Amino acid sequence: MDPLGARSQFVEVQTLSTWERQPDLEGEETEKEYTDSLVSQEAFPSPFPYREDINRKIVLYNGDVALLNCTAIVNTSNETLTDKNPISESILLHAGPELRDELLKLNGCRTGEAKMTKGFNLAARFIIHTVGPKYKAKYRTAAESSLYSCYRNVMQLAKEQAMASVAFCVVSTTKRGYALEDATHIAFRTVRRFLENHGKSIEMVVFAVTDMEEPTYRKLLPLYYPRSEEEERASLPLIPADIGNSEGEPVVPERQIRITEKPGSLEDDCEEETLDSDLGQVGNHAFARMEGDVDKQRKLILQGQLSDATIHKQHQRNYNRWLCRARAEDLSDIAALKALYQTGVDMCGRTVMVLVGRNIPVTLIDMEKALLYFIHVMDHITVKEYAMVYFHTLTGEHNHLDSEFLKKLYEIVDAKFKKNLRAFYFVHPSFRSKVSTWFFTRFTVSGMKEKVHHVETLQQLFTCILPEQIDIPPFILEYDARVRAYKHHSILSAALVCYDLKCHLSSSDYFCQVQKTQLSAKRNSKPFCKYF
Repeated sequence: MDPLGARSQFVEVQTLSTWERQPDLEGEETEKEYTDSLVSQEAFPSPFPYREDINRKIVLYNGDVALLNCTAIVNTSNETLTDKNPISESILLHAGPELRDELLKLNGCRTGEAKMTKGFNLAARFIIHTVGPKYKAKYRTAAESSLYSCYRNVMQLAKEQAMASVAFCVVSTTKRGYALEDATHIAFRTVRRFLENHGKSIEMVVFAVTDMEEPTYRKLLPLYYPRSEEEERASLPLIPADIGNSEGEPVVPERQIRITEKPGSLEDDCEEETLDSDLGQVGNHAFARMEGDVDKQRKLILQGQLSDATIHKQHQRNYNRWLCRARAEDLSDIAALKALYQTGVDMCGRTVMVLVGRNIPVTLIDMEKALLYFIHVMDHITVKEYAMVYFHTLTGEHNHLDSEFLKKLYEIVDAKFKKNLRAFYFVHPSFRSKVSTWFFTRFTVSGMKEKVHHVETLQQLFTCILPEQIDIPPFILEYDARVRAYKHHSILSAALVCYDLKCHLSSSDYFCQVQKTQLSAKRNSKPFCKYF
């Protein structure tokens, strides 16, 4: 209810009935129809067994997805994010004109990918935009894989952003020509597998449908989310033969090409090797990468004969590979460290990213996964100007990033990372870290030296970023308070010493000592920077 007593148009997802609570209206009839066809039920267990905990997370909602009050809703659009389907039009209408401006900044979205924006005037905090495939019968496998990626990437994004609830519309619109029933099978099994394997933190998944789509959804839901063991048995004959792999991804066995080191030679002792060991070689050869003669290209690079455009293209292709890996891999363990997060904006309105050094256990985590997480989080931030704040506070030897890792990171990231980084604030640096930073920016990377600024206290940082615009861990605030108190005590002690020595010093010596004390105090209280 709003303050005037009018009923709100938005719908609270907590008030909706979950799939577990909805009555099985067709259960008895379905079981009678299919019980006779089940032979040796114990020998053929259902791939989607009855799970009460998962059913409690599923909601079937007949209505407009734009009106749901949940953490995020899903918008289905085209590659330019300008599709005029009923779902997108409703979301744009309720979100307001700010959403349209924000979509222009995303520079489109590829088929199967997912990108996130704020919810603006919606009840939902976020909108996840995804692009479903155009269906053609001769490219059926590609369409299935792309549609799987849509649902998988949305769920992955929801998990990484610690979202409690997400509401799906029907991603494959009629404009794209995807049969509703075929698309629904992929949607249900992908979400089911994700909830089984990675969905502990997700509390609710809503499927928002129209009157035309509801019968299909209601018919297929029991296949993947049976509400009882009886419904599980009755639904088993209706489950399609192709249910994908353990993540619900479509699999075509005859297309699992393996490229070995010497494709022409066959060895008898290799018969015992597993498929996983064979697949380990995929992507490591020029044929797999479709890049032509790699040795020749490397020779040209060493001789300086490749054009800048060719080198840039190779770098962009390499970065895109890392980005695809980052979007496909489960990085929840790295996200749980809370070492990298987005906060407010600086005085110039630029997005501020925070990196907490003490939260990076370098010796205990997979640094390649940390690199993937950095790329995944930063990719949409770096499309415009941004600033980084690195807290070196209370870091130990096990928190220090190796210079080789930093060099690798600098070489992999896209050009927009380097171009749009306007300032890097190094807070609470030690003498050793200052020397290392100077050496790294001076001899290893170019163009970074002018952007790095050492910040001794938070008071200096607040001259560039307002306190309310940055989330600072409590241990950093406590440390900074102790440092400032110590410096204040040192200045006061120096002043008292001057006063005590006044009787023993000449007038000129005394005033010289006082001037030194005042200069020291001024250095500790002067503003840190002018805005650049």
